[in-house]
Amino acid sequence: MSYISEPLIEQRAENTPVKSRFLYETVKRTLDIAFAVAALVFLFPVLVGIIVALAMHDGFPVIYKQRRIGLNGKEFTCYKFRSMAKDADARLAALLSQSPEILREWTESQKLKTDPRIHRLGRFLRISSLDELPQFINVIRGEMSIVGPRPIVMNEICRYGDSYRYYKAMKPGITGLWQVSGRSSTGYEARVQLDTDYFKTRSIWVDLGIMIRTAWVVFLAKGSC
Repeated sequence: MSYISEPLIEQRAENTPVKSRFLYETVKRTLDIAFAVAALVFLFPVLVGIIVALAMHDGFPVIYKQRRIGLNGKEFTCYKFRSMAKDADARLAALLSQSPEILREWTESQKLKTDPRIHRLGRFLRISSLDELPQFINVIRGEMSIVGPRPIVMNEICRYGDSYRYYKAMKPGITGLWQVSGRSSTGYEARVQLDTDYFKTRSIWVDLGIMIRTAWVVFLAKGSC
């Protein structure tokens, strides 16, 4: 499923001057740092409140760390507020071994629509997208961008096929075309196409448009998982 004409995006990608691309990356990085720092300062009380609430609800650690794939295929540690129970991996293994239907759902999308691993506070954090706030640290460190494709784990690379070359040519983002196009309600093939389409059409104006749409999607809690 493609949301933009393939011949058009190929032509735009090939005809983009190197200087224009360098300018885009420079402006994008400047905006990333400015936005991330401003967000962390402005949302500091919210961050503290979430940390205290998580510690009281399910103990420490409150930050979940996972290795993800970034620019040039390099792995980095991605941060999120922990929204799952501490024994989430064990619970998942038990679920997959006990239910063929759940195994099929997980195999197809790497997600579960009804995920018993998520605790009550974690469900709220996911619906509100507040669990993503620690990723502003990743942005400041240069590992992620505000806008980009969803950060994937190593075992997802095979699902991207030839499109993986586009993914590793840019930083993953906190938000992106996939995140404002349905998120958990979007199939895996569509996710890959959306990430690919973003690479071929990305610009400051596209990024700003996605950021504006993100605010609306978060407000409506649309497609959250």
